[in-house]
Amino acid sequence: GAANQGQLFEALNMAALWKLPLVYVCENNQYGMGTSKKRSSANDDYYTRGHYVPGIKVDGMNVLSVREATKFVKDYAINHGPIVVEMDTYRYHGHSMSDPGITYRNRDEVAGVRATRDPVERTKRYCFETGLVSEAEVKEIEKAVKAEVSEAVEYAKNAPFPKPEELYSDIYVGQSPDFFMRGSDFTVSHGKYGVTA
Repeated sequence: GAANQGQLFEALNMAALWKLPLVYVCENNQYGMGTSKKRSSANDDYYTRGHYVPGIKVDGMNVLSVREATKFVKDYAINHGPIVVEMDTYRYHGHSMSDPGITYRNRDEVAGVRATRDPVERTKRYCFETGLVSEAEVKEIEKAVKAEVSEAVEYAKNAPFPKPEELYSDIYVGQSPDFFMRGSDFTVSHGKYGVTA
């Protein structure tokens, strides 16, 4: 996917040249749309591809590993410059609504990852094994989370659509410049009767 685009290498070069305090995060979910990383990348160890920008690889489905890696790369970037962190993760579903996700992999692969690497289940197991929480406490947390999510979904469904100007909110410090959004006013973009002269 995106890790094979030229812009990435240009950005890495400039960040290294200027020693910018940047953390580049590569979310490696094993597939670029419907193509396996092995079929699309000459080097699929993405964290090694920065050449002059160091990188690390972390199990992106292990909450504690991600936390520790995040601390490390933040500190590194602040003190030394750019760094790449490859999060080794997995995409359970297809790439989009039109992609069922089963033409380039099988259900057993997805089920196997879910059974062994799912971050929520792994974290719950860790918490049970170490005595941090009980199963009853987790059930209460899950119940509260489901209620909060349901409430947020209902709010979103019933909320009025935002005004088009909101697209530019909180993008600039201070006053946003005046923008004309093409297509926002039919008479401006297509003339009074939808026909441009």
